[in-house]
Amino acid sequence: MSSPKIDPSLKTSSADGDSGSLYAETVMIHPRTVKGTFRTAKWAALVVLLAIYHIGPFLRWDRGPGAPNQAILADMTGRRGYFFFLEIWPQEVYYITGLLFIAAIGLFFMSALAGRVWCGFLCFQTVYTDLFMWVEKLVVGDRAKRMALDRAPWTADKFAKKVVINLVWLVIALSCGVGFTLYFGDAPTMLVKIFTLQEDSGVYWAIGIVGGCCFMLAGYAREQVCLYMCPYSRFQSAMFDHHSLIVTYQDWRGEPRKPARKTESFDNRGHCIDCKMCVTACPTGVDIRDGIQMGCIGCALCIDACNTMMDKYKLPRDLIIWDSEANVEARSKGEPARTRLVRSRTIIYAVLLLAAASLIVGSLASRKTTELKVIHERSPLYVQLSDGAIRNGYVIKVSNMIREDRDYEVEVSGIEGATLSVVGGKSEGAKARLTIPPDSIGTFNLFVTVPSSRLTSNRTSLLFTVREDKDGTVTRSESLFAAPEK
Repeated sequence: MSSPKIDPSLKTSSADGDSGSLYAETVMIHPRTVKGTFRTAKWAALVVLLAIYHIGPFLRWDRGPGAPNQAILADMTGRRGYFFFLEIWPQEVYYITGLLFIAAIGLFFMSALAGRVWCGFLCFQTVYTDLFMWVEKLVVGDRAKRMALDRAPWTADKFAKKVVINLVWLVIALSCGVGFTLYFGDAPTMLVKIFTLQEDSGVYWAIGIVGGCCFMLAGYAREQVCLYMCPYSRFQSAMFDHHSLIVTYQDWRGEPRKPARKTESFDNRGHCIDCKMCVTACPTGVDIRDGIQMGCIGCALCIDACNTMMDKYKLPRDLIIWDSEANVEARSKGEPARTRLVRSRTIIYAVLLLAAASLIVGSLASRKTTELKVIHERSPLYVQLSDGAIRNGYVIKVSNMIREDRDYEVEVSGIEGATLSVVGGKSEGAKARLTIPPDSIGTFNLFVTVPSSRLTSNRTSLLFTVREDKDGTVTRSESLFAAPEK
């Protein structure tokens, strides 16, 4: 079998004539440390988000005796989700779906207004990467020292610094994993068990997986996550328009660019001195002067870096600016800039957000505390008694979604002469009495018996009604009554 032919035009050659690779080796990006408004905002976001993440499991909320008092809890054993005053049952998973829809539309809305502000300030990858790079800076130093350490041969000093960095990263990653697991059980109790090695093995697996991902993604993958793993960067342009606020370079003012001394005149040239501070400050290595790119996460650190240089050269700030393309274009023509937050795109997103939020709030406001499910027994579908009457068996499940005992009356209707009996319960005629323990599902076997003379079809609709004694809440569920062919 002959080997496949390779197009010569796809080959690359090095200076000495050897064939080269089509792909460049990944080089670790070491962003320069900058100071400014956006860097301060990023630190503030980091502190607030990590505080919420780690304090959240320890917040308390009194739900009464016998109920978990953790404010935010995903109780997998008890099959409940708790968020302060809300208690979500498994069958109410549609609330989670609604929240995910609101989160997605909120992300689109945020992007239409202010570009990739989520990526630059709020994304967990950004937050932990900033924290990991801060640790690296503390141990090694700023950009030049970190790059020199990476290029240097392995020595005892380099090995020691790398070990310290990775150990601190590991502690942060493990705290991330532990923080995640604390949302699935009583946080103080779990924390003690975790550190005394008494917790279930599944918890340690969860800590290892979440913490391991944090360690690898924030410590080593970094910008590769944003460039290749995150889908958001692929469709961000679909959410921008001419009036979206994005990080942009004002080329009308910066070009033509070239290096300059502080004493040099800036007549007949642009304000950009081609110092590349904006490039070296970028955590993904983007040159914003080339225009909006997939790699730009909207962190605006290039603005802080550029403003620092503009201040040194006593030039106006905001050569790189967080503004809309429409405003940049207007300034280039000497026209006044005008920010348009209200436009068709943002109105549509706002209406969708309001509609979804209203549906969830309305559903919660009208939420029933009793649910009824009726299951017709299929084996057998019916039984004919000695007197000719037909009997059908049913399993009914009544959910008592509050934390107190409740008494219910069950009634069957739809077929004249139908009688009801409950296994292990009290019944009379077409009615029966049930008692459901607090915050639980009562499961009962019921039998409905109908004289054959009352049946005109082999399939007849039957209505089950459950009425709560105290508040009179009524819940209904329809089923079928099966009989022999007439």
